[in-house]
Amino acid sequence: MSGKPALPSERDRPAAGHQQLAGRVALVTGGASGIGRACALAFARAGAAVAIADIDDAAAERTVADIHAVGGRAVAQTCDVTSPDQTNNAVVRTAELFGRLDCAVNSAGVNEASPATADLTEHTWARLWSVNVKGMWLSMRAEITYMLTQGDGALVNLASTLSHVAMRNSAAYVATKHAVLGLTRAAALDYATSGIRINAVCPGPVETAMMHTALNNDPEAMEQLRNTAPTGRFTSPDEVASGVLWLCTPGASHVLGHGLVIDGGWTAM
Repeated sequence: MSGKPALPSERDRPAAGHQQLAGRVALVTGGASGIGRACALAFARAGAAVAIADIDDAAAERTVADIHAVGGRAVAQTCDVTSPDQTNNAVVRTAELFGRLDCAVNSAGVNEASPATADLTEHTWARLWSVNVKGMWLSMRAEITYMLTQGDGALVNLASTLSHVAMRNSAAYVATKHAVLGLTRAAALDYATSGIRINAVCPGPVETAMMHTALNNDPEAMEQLRNTAPTGRFTSPDEVASGVLWLCTPGASHVLGHGLVIDGGWTAM
């Protein structure tokens, strides 16, 4: 839309030769689309081999093809994060294919349009908690278990600015994202002396398919939300991916239990 600040372009991102994670292996749950896809591409550009675990096989394969097209290494695997067997298999297969697991990005999650708190259905409540919290914990459990045998690793969980604040008609989603940040912090303390760093990113509004679904594909609602940002635009998936990538690099070696807010000042208001 004219008059809106431009999103970062390809030339604003690290060049493909900037191989700060060369030789590393990353697993991205929910890596087929949205923020997860941006993370998978960012890790590949940084030189890491990437395993994309997602329930959407076709979209995961498209992301793998995009990584292969620029000379990266990637594989797709089916994974429903609410299944203990499938989360375990995602980690095991990643290690079998690439020899290790250095970084895990847990971005699989769901949201949907919801009414005020007392009008929520049990189905909506249960679905969001099953994927966003149980699925996060199952993924972390499998990843941490493997990383303990290896002696090091970095996990980054996808939380939200709604891990810190709230908004109307979003009780179930807000509750799950508060839980994700709490889970991240508690787990970080559990493994602080084990060589495993666990952090989260807390993006502000990001224009993804999931956001459109949560707002009932209402252009007016999207524009109203966009206008609440101090920068006058949404955070881009690539900007979130940059924060995720940094948390997995040696530059963040003493950062753990942190929720990195990436929101263009949205929560500063």
